[in-house]
Amino acid sequence: MNPTLRAASQPKLSLAARPKRSRAREGLLALPPPRVRGGMPLYSALAQRRSTREFSDRPLTPQVLSTLLWAAYGVNRDSGERTAPYWRHVMVIEVYVAMADGVWLFEPQGRMLIAHLPNDIRVATGTQEFAGTAPLDLIYVAHGERMSGLSLVERRLYASVDAAFIGQNVYLCCAAEGLGTVFRGAIDYRALTRALQLPREQFVTFAQTVGYPREGT
Repeated sequence: MNPTLRAASQPKLSLAARPKRSRAREGLLALPPPRVRGGMPLYSALAQRRSTREFSDRPLTPQVLSTLLWAAYGVNRDSGERTAPYWRHVMVIEVYVAMADGVWLFEPQGRMLIAHLPNDIRVATGTQEFAGTAPLDLIYVAHGERMSGLSLVERRLYASVDAAFIGQNVYLCCAAEGLGTVFRGAIDYRALTRALQLPREQFVTFAQTVGYPREGT
């Protein structure tokens, strides 16, 4: 294993098999190409869409994680547009990926993960116990400074709508991949903001737990 990834300054990716480490020294991990063809038909995915609150500790493979993040907020056109719509054609949401070995920022254009923190902050992503034990928590962070001319209330409203679009994409992808998920607002927002070490102009909208459902649920 590349010793750079063991440094305290960078998290390690807690997956069954790790993505290509072509730029690991820069704190970047390339994800494999997502699956963008085939899969479960849309109506079948809608029929299977549900919230899950009991998860196994089975990790996601890099392929499944890549497909999940692409479905959430990936690039689906040459113009750089995303799989989810966004306010006034301004991309204000970023997706953070919290796992046992640290926090990563999803970079859709380069289809990679950027090392953000080496800490396991999953327990800080929600007030429900499963948030701290499921293999993956997605955190939807908004850039308030990109929403000029709006009040704080309006910024939170529009950013929350954008996050909800992403969340529904995750729900449908999870249904197609046999994963469980739940979109959450039960968060200690101040604690999570501190754990993420966000600058003042950025704020958390929602979080979403993802993992394989516990057997029998």
